[in-house]
Amino acid sequence: MKHLSRKVLLTIAAVGTTASIAGLGTFATFTSTTSATHSVSSGTVAIALGASGAANRLSVSATNVVPGDTIQRAVDLISTSTDGLGSVTLTTSAPTTTSLLDTDATNGLQMLIDECSVAWTESGSSPAYTYTCSGTTTANLTTGTVIRSGATLSGLSILTASGTAHLRIKLTLPSTAGNTFQTLSSVIDYSFLGTQRTATNR
Repeated sequence: MKHLSRKVLLTIAAVGTTASIAGLGTFATFTSTTSATHSVSSGTVAIALGASGAANRLSVSATNVVPGDTIQRAVDLISTSTDGLGSVTLTTSAPTTTSLLDTDATNGLQMLIDECSVAWTESGSSPAYTYTCSGTTTANLTTGTVIRSGATLSGLSILTASGTAHLRIKLTLPSTAGNTFQTLSSVIDYSFLGTQRTATNR
């Protein structure tokens, strides 16, 4: 009986040794790690109009307009965007007070917009302002109806870099406007939309 017990113990010990060797083979692996970080921040698209005075005359009304008259209003369009803009569009409407002045595409008010490379020189007294440019003038919007939807303002300085675009908005009542245009009123709303530049690699 003693001899048999000794054999059993030896067999168990041999099995345990084999398991230990197998375990060493499973966990003996080579490893290497490395890491890196970088930050990502998003840009902004932000435009605004000049606060008041010669930087924004759009709130100044025009009265007693007759055929052939011209209404000039200066306004600064300011971009504080982190990049130049892909486009700037203008939508005009007359949601509260409308008439033939804004609905007649031929004889109603006609609008054009241009930009001066420096601030416009303002002359005249309110509301009969006129403007001259001592720098370079760029045509942004050709003459057409006062009511526009998503009209692109081309050639703006703020399309390539943030800053201020000095605009002059000129409205003209054509000389062809007849008696049906007497005693009319329209209130024109101006809405500028700045859109980001084209996506690219950064």
